[in-house]
Amino acid sequence: MSKTLHAILSASSSHRWLTCTPAPKLESTFNEETSVFAAEGTAAHELSEHKLRKFLKIKSRKPKSEFQCDEMEEYTDVYVNFAIELITKVRQSCKDSIVLIEQRLDFSNYVPEGFGTGDLVIVADRTLYIVDLKYGTGVAVSAYKNPQMMLYALGALNLFEALYDIEAVNMTIVQPRLESISTYEISVNELTTWAETELKPKAELAINGEGEFVPSEHCRFCKARTTCRARADSFLELARFEFKMPDLLTDSEVEDVLSLADQLSKWAADIYTYATEKAINEGKEWIGYKLVEGRSNRKYSDESAVVEAAINAGYTDIYKKTLLGITDMEKLLGKKNFETILGNLIEKPKGKITLVSESDKRKSIKLDNTAKADFKEEL
Repeated sequence: MSKTLHAILSASSSHRWLTCTPAPKLESTFNEETSVFAAEGTAAHELSEHKLRKFLKIKSRKPKSEFQCDEMEEYTDVYVNFAIELITKVRQSCKDSIVLIEQRLDFSNYVPEGFGTGDLVIVADRTLYIVDLKYGTGVAVSAYKNPQMMLYALGALNLFEALYDIEAVNMTIVQPRLESISTYEISVNELTTWAETELKPKAELAINGEGEFVPSEHCRFCKARTTCRARADSFLELARFEFKMPDLLTDSEVEDVLSLADQLSKWAADIYTYATEKAINEGKEWIGYKLVEGRSNRKYSDESAVVEAAINAGYTDIYKKTLLGITDMEKLLGKKNFETILGNLIEKPKGKITLVSESDKRKSIKLDNTAKADFKEEL
């Protein structure tokens, strides 16, 4: 199924427009963004779909893509194996279950013109299963009350609740490259209550471009992120601290700065990228800045010719042999053999101690006096 069509209020961007309702209207004034990461994700989905179709004995031809490699084969197998285990388990308890791959799901009864595509939908007595593959390497995404998954669930309920006595929806997000599989189950009553009381009102605001702009972490995926006034204003609030040194700020002020610092760095990077693209592509001149050629490293124009020329000149020791890195070594040996042969020769030093937001999923640590001293040395 083609994924080239996009809903204005899409399931994939729902976390953004449910928080910042005017965003979709503002984004509609910008061109559609494409990236190599999106293309790679599409290739992974198409390969996964092919593998699942083969398992279900549905006619399918293996897709071709420049992104396909051994790594993609391995990671898509993680998702496909999870899906097969789930399908098999459900079929054991429900003989007339329905399995759908890349199914268009319409939830326009709650969200104007709303639709999406479910990677895997399994319909059975009492429970509806939704599984989503995310191939990126960004951050682990939780299925807990995930609005994208809940929208898919609403679309699937629209299709099948009249045929099956569905009481709960089981939602799973599989991120094989991050070794993350997150599952959350919600009752149909709780899901539909959320849809009526929270989703529907906010969707009405969003489709009309109404409501308040709410800058937050979701801004990094917004098309208007570089020029959004609300986002800029949220960071310019830092000016009230008059760039005091940290030890002159109160604890409350330090906490205020910390809450914005990470997003501020991303915003600054977005602004720099925007200004650079304008200068390169449109000839825009920014006061105080200029385009220059960056540094580059020398490289051979023709390695085989270099080898021949060096050998002809009497130089034979022109190769340097180095040990494969851990990732390449693991690929060479295979994970099981790698652990058996080299497991006791691999060490993982402790990571650098870092201050992060409480929302970060990593476990909090307590420092002893030695660790505190080491931390000061690092600084």
